[in-house]
Amino acid sequence: MQLRRVVITGMGSVSPFGRGVASLMDGLVSGRSAVQYLPELENIKGLRTRVAAKVTRVDPMEIPRKHRRSMSAMSIFAVLAAQEAVAQSVVSAEHLENGRLGISLGSTVGSTQTTEEFFRDFFVDFSLERMKSTVFFHIMNHSCASNVAQALGVTGRILAPAAACATGCQAIGYGFELIAAGKQEMMLCGGADEFHPLTAATFDVINAASTGVGDGPERKSRPFDRNRDGVVCAEGAGIVLLESLDSALDRRAPILAEVVGFATVSDSSSIANPNEVAMERCMRWALNEAAVSAEEIGYVNAHATATEQGDIAESEAIYRIFGDRPPVSSLKGHMGHTMAASGSIELIASVEMMRRGMVIPTLNLDEVDPACSPLRYARSVEEAEVDAFIKNSFALGGVNSSIVVRRYRHD
Repeated sequence: MQLRRVVITGMGSVSPFGRGVASLMDGLVSGRSAVQYLPELENIKGLRTRVAAKVTRVDPMEIPRKHRRSMSAMSIFAVLAAQEAVAQSVVSAEHLENGRLGISLGSTVGSTQTTEEFFRDFFVDFSLERMKSTVFFHIMNHSCASNVAQALGVTGRILAPAAACATGCQAIGYGFELIAAGKQEMMLCGGADEFHPLTAATFDVINAASTGVGDGPERKSRPFDRNRDGVVCAEGAGIVLLESLDSALDRRAPILAEVVGFATVSDSSSIANPNEVAMERCMRWALNEAAVSAEEIGYVNAHATATEQGDIAESEAIYRIFGDRPPVSSLKGHMGHTMAASGSIELIASVEMMRRGMVIPTLNLDEVDPACSPLRYARSVEEAEVDAFIKNSFALGGVNSSIVVRRYRHD
């Protein structure tokens, strides 16, 4: 089969740094942390973590009530990010409605906040009489994808992958494959999630959440650092608009980058513990599909969540392929782990780095853990001519995914 080339023509973000890709990049480039102390976490018995990175400066009222009433916070984030991507790509209403533009957008689960609110009320007297008709639309697993489709009038295919921390990366990869195979002309792709204390609790009960005391909240997320103590949970949404190169050229759309390779593999050795062999296999397969050599990769955007096992395993996998040549960094030091949105938000930031000729370091990486492989960890913002990068997303459940993106070549 002759595969079509796929490019990125629009990007949108809602992150702990606020609404928009510009706000995201401003926070990252300036070296700020979006992590904050949440007093309400003190009231949950058994929960040890006290920090998270939450979205700020977002007004849900911008979305008409007829659409907003079926949205939880994560769907609101996704709609606003999708609107930004569509605006940058200059996609018309005709493109949205003609069936050739689809959606590949997932979250870890449906809205936990709505689920909690419903059952808190239900268990008072086991009555459904007060249940709102829109509850299901908040908690269904494809809530974000469906709400974006409704708000934007999209009539093409809808995918709603759910693979925890690998969701955003997988969603972009599946959209890439659909366009390459000629099944769709354009795809809005990415991930979204909203913070809830049970999200942090999930990592806390497996001893993977940041629980240390002494440092301020802005110092809690420390990927690759010897003094790291776990994941800091966050929320947000990242959406990219992918389309075939022919379509982009015909529309004279802005071409931001080209997606050239994607791989996702299952690690059956453990449902919880990361494995460097599976990570290495995933990256190698993505490079092979992209027909890009390891020497051509100018930057590695690591998944690196600040857990001991995960950081060490990923560093070993990266070293086996790239050695200590390309700069490596994780953006979770700046904004925590945005869960299903992490793959797409971090890919957007990586595209912007490539466009701006720079690499953003891992925030709070003061002393690299000696157990991590000797990579070239970016320690400060540096100028770099990156022609291609690889973005990793590795999830609980043994799901690994990697995407290779390169600068668009006018050939």
